[in-house]
Amino acid sequence: MNTDAFHIYDTTLRDGAQQEGLNLTVNDKLAIAKHLDSLGVGFIEGGWPGAIPKDTEFFRRAQTELKLDTATLVAFGATRKPDVKVTEDAQVRALLDSNAKIVTLVAKTYDRHVELALRTTLAENLKMISDTVKFLVDEGRRVFLDAEHFFDGYRSNRDYAIAVVRAAMEAGGDVAVLCDTNGGMLPVELADIVNDVSQVTAARLGIHCHDDSGCAVANSLSAVDAGVTHVQGTANGYGERCGNTNLFTVIANLQLKKDMTVIAPEHLKEMTRTAHAISAITNINPNQHAPYVGMSAFAHKAGLHASAVKIDPMLYQHIDPSIIGNDMRMLVSEMAGRASIELKGKELGYDLVDKEVIGRIVERVKDLESRGWTFDAADASFELLMLDEIAGRKQRFFTVDSWKVVVEQDVDGEVYSEATVAIVADEQRLVSTGEGNGPVNALDNALRTALTSIYPELSKLELVDYKVRILEGVKGTGAVTRVLIETSDGNTEWDTVGVHENVVAASWKAISDAVAYGLLRAGRKPN
Repeated sequence: MNTDAFHIYDTTLRDGAQQEGLNLTVNDKLAIAKHLDSLGVGFIEGGWPGAIPKDTEFFRRAQTELKLDTATLVAFGATRKPDVKVTEDAQVRALLDSNAKIVTLVAKTYDRHVELALRTTLAENLKMISDTVKFLVDEGRRVFLDAEHFFDGYRSNRDYAIAVVRAAMEAGGDVAVLCDTNGGMLPVELADIVNDVSQVTAARLGIHCHDDSGCAVANSLSAVDAGVTHVQGTANGYGERCGNTNLFTVIANLQLKKDMTVIAPEHLKEMTRTAHAISAITNINPNQHAPYVGMSAFAHKAGLHASAVKIDPMLYQHIDPSIIGNDMRMLVSEMAGRASIELKGKELGYDLVDKEVIGRIVERVKDLESRGWTFDAADASFELLMLDEIAGRKQRFFTVDSWKVVVEQDVDGEVYSEATVAIVADEQRLVSTGEGNGPVNALDNALRTALTSIYPELSKLELVDYKVRILEGVKGTGAVTRVLIETSDGNTEWDTVGVHENVVAASWKAISDAVAYGLLRAGRKPN
């Protein structure tokens, strides 16, 4: 595959890193670059060496620590400063010192920015561009130009914005990337401008969009229709303010909707994994509803939808999710019908054929959800409920005699939590006490301590997330509390739910389900 025919250019490590709350270490940047490479992107912009010490360090370490199979590393920087010789500009020299084979230069194309931000003349700005591009090309570098604020500049002074593109191309630049830096463009006007620039310059054009108008992906696709062959974006749409073009969405749309081969087809299956792996590195929760790669992108909740999906999944899906490494999921809620429950059972590994059992599950789900429970985010609790109805009786690995929690603050202000549980398991009455940094943690420790003599595999379990929501006026009652708990055994995670007027009691229900499901996963059979 000729990766130079159409450029997929990732700027997560530079432009994406400007997102509020996103802070990447050099190790983070190296790890993200490897994931992007495994997806098959053509270019990875590593940052601004010489201007940002962390980025200088990244390029130094990348030379020995980063082996890329499909991507080429790109250094980002600015043109020479006004009235400074290009050979004497330290930041331009730093671009060479990065040893990157490709350099992306940012240049002002908006006349007001040139005069007010750069504080120089329009003529000097054009010379800054041509001098820097020519210098880097003569030094053996391939140069892309990021024409910053291009569309605002075009509206203000069309001839000057186009002159910037010409200056870069005539000096030996390879691609002129038209940047919607403020993110305010709409697709039709953007495409018209791209068309005009293409006709009057004959330059190879690229596009770089921000999402301030919610149109970054649409604008990028419109630009491709208008002739650009270089698209810049970021993983998961990271970026300043409202973010950048989500590169995953663009790739999938180009490849699956426009029949363009922009990455190798075998790499397309890595997309969902890549999106979530990068989310884990950035410590930013993945967008569950992101197109293509979100956990909810192919999740079906309405009973009417489930009935259709049971016949043919493509009746309510625009693509087969396996193409991009995602899965179809059935959600269980008060909207569920028999088809939803049947399909969800099959997803969990159970072949539900008894109509009476399916009916009981449907009615129980609807009843519980009317009282504040939710199962679309708690598959483990739903599976336990389903097993109860299949067996015709409640199945558990233990029964509870009692539990209590004491929370105490000492004279120094230190707060302690201690829980005691009394349970019956394997015909034994077990009493155990546990401490924790809060009542929920103490209850979790006490329960697992009591059970580990019978079920030693429980020692591996860990409560990894805890969410509380107050639900007001559920079914005419006062406020109740819903607790969602995520538990891990070191290999996988599962979610359970508990509902009660008391937050600790709701937590206990979710903890009990979490432990029961952990035993189920370990191959234990309920009594």
